[in-house]
Amino acid sequence: MSTSPIKNQNDAIIRAQARFFDLLYAGLGSAALRCALKLNIADIINSHNGPTTLLQIAQRIGSPSLNVGGLSRLMRFLVHKQVFDETHQPGHEETFFALNECSKLLVKDSKNTLAPIVMSFTEPLMFAPFYNLNQAIEEGCTAALKTYGVEIVTKYPHLKGVNFDLPHVDSSAPSYEGVTHVGGNMFQDIPPADSYFMKVNITDPFAYNRVLHVPLVMDKCVQILKNCQKSITKRDGKVIIVDMILTPGGDDVFEASRINMDMMMLANFVGGKERTEADWKTILKEAGFPYYNIIKIPTTVSIIEAYME
Repeated sequence: MSTSPIKNQNDAIIRAQARFFDLLYAGLGSAALRCALKLNIADIINSHNGPTTLLQIAQRIGSPSLNVGGLSRLMRFLVHKQVFDETHQPGHEETFFALNECSKLLVKDSKNTLAPIVMSFTEPLMFAPFYNLNQAIEEGCTAALKTYGVEIVTKYPHLKGVNFDLPHVDSSAPSYEGVTHVGGNMFQDIPPADSYFMKVNITDPFAYNRVLHVPLVMDKCVQILKNCQKSITKRDGKVIIVDMILTPGGDDVFEASRINMDMMMLANFVGGKERTEADWKTILKEAGFPYYNIIKIPTTVSIIEAYME
């Protein structure tokens, strides 16, 4: 039995409308995450050491005028979005809520918490530029207004690290064994070293310390890398960059996050962008690093090792 073309056409229209409304309401997800964090829902469930009823969550929130019905609807939404799990216990009529791998990231004192990222991303001022995103495209303007190195020298004490930053930043930096603080300007001169390490801070959603990322246009990135190339003390030295690499059309589970970040860059920073491997290759080659190696790691960023020979 064949399906009529009319029905296929109607199905396509319905699917398109459903997808349209998914996009239209997408912002509700981040708003609900912010709400859950401000109400400490994940922490309440975590401290309960097991599935928790709505009433138990409400009691721990402790507001004398709490809208329990609203809390129930919020939890229904977050369960639908697979942020929390909904369970039922034998002998109990109430619905219980439990943490899953997603909501565990909202527990504020956990080792892998992403709570600070959620709060930063969902600040109203951060989203204001998106209402004028067209300006970033039409006019080329914005639509609005280091610990890893310490871990390396601690693990490998024969290495000596240099924390290179602006003088006023270095002057207040804490002391670490094996690390020397040097103030300067990366656009002018970079201290000599065998290798250079440039890392994004993945706990900062806007990653202001991504040396080659925000808000630098290509020629500035090339200038920084050229300064590194001139200051490398060994021919087999390298520059190690930890940053995002866009893979359009790829099936990586983090690709959607990278594409979303690229839109954040477009809206908030002149010249700020995420880059494809081809973009990185062009920048590295122009800066004097014709050879590179990419090491993929299970997160939004990759490791790029750039060599002179």
